[in-house]
Amino acid sequence: MKMLELPESVYLDLATISKELSRVAKKPISMQMAAYLLISVYRAHMSEACARDAFYHRLASMPIMSPEEFQEASDVPVR
Repeated sequence: MKMLELPESVYLDLATISKELSRVAKKPISMQMAAYLLISVYRAHMSEACARDAFYHRLASMPIMSPEEFQEASDVPVR
C-alpha cells in the first residue's frame, strides 16, 4: 500500500463522501473505497467522448495552480 498526503480540506471532503456513500449503500464505505469509487466514476465519465471533450476544454480554460502553489494554498488550516 502507498501513502498519500492530502490537504485537510481534501481529506474532510473524502471523509464526507465516504459517509454519504455508506448511507446510500447501507454498508460501510471506507475512505479508500470512496477514493476507488471516485476514480471509477472519473474513468467512466472520461470514456464518453462528449463528456471527455467538454472536460478537457473546461480544464484547459481554468486557471490551474502549480503543484507548489496548491501545496502552499492547502497549508492554510480549514475552519
